[in-house]
Amino acid sequence: MVKIGQEVPEFAMAAFQNDEIKDIKLSDFKGKWVVVVFYPADFTFVCPTELEDVAALYPKFQEAGAEVISVSTDTAFVHKAWHDESDAIGKVNYLMGADPTGEVSKLFGVYIEEEGLALRGTFIIDPDGNLKTAEIHDLGIGRSAVEALRKLEAAKFVHEHGDQVCPANWQPGSDTLTPGLDLVGKI
Repeated sequence: MVKIGQEVPEFAMAAFQNDEIKDIKLSDFKGKWVVVVFYPADFTFVCPTELEDVAALYPKFQEAGAEVISVSTDTAFVHKAWHDESDAIGKVNYLMGADPTGEVSKLFGVYIEEEGLALRGTFIIDPDGNLKTAEIHDLGIGRSAVEALRKLEAAKFVHEHGDQVCPANWQPGSDTLTPGLDLVGKI
């Protein structure tokens, strides 16, 4: 399982996007930020609310220089069927990755062996291929695309300004901190 700060090993999968199924691999996105959003299964309950939430902010993820890849253990054909049938999923324009073997889910530590499904997990990978954030939820707890975007923006800021860090609830344009002994005990 890949850990924070480590380079994410190459992975490949089929993906559905814009009425097309294509093969993708992580190295296709070298030099870009990548947000990987694992979810349990197509044609379910919480999953479409999350993917629709991400779809609404997809242009903002793109403006931030990121590509979004949602991933479940369903096939790309199932993703297409779901996209065609669900009003919520019909709004999805980002890549919908297919991980029917669970190999990519295992790499990120979200695979539920007994069920053949993935936990809800959101991972942000920097342009150098290193894992910067990891968030894993139980199946019944939905995530916030707004928070994923905020984490992406904070990760980008820290990546670009290595001498500064982002405090809790940081938003772009807000004050940051420069770590140093002068701050110890003063915050």
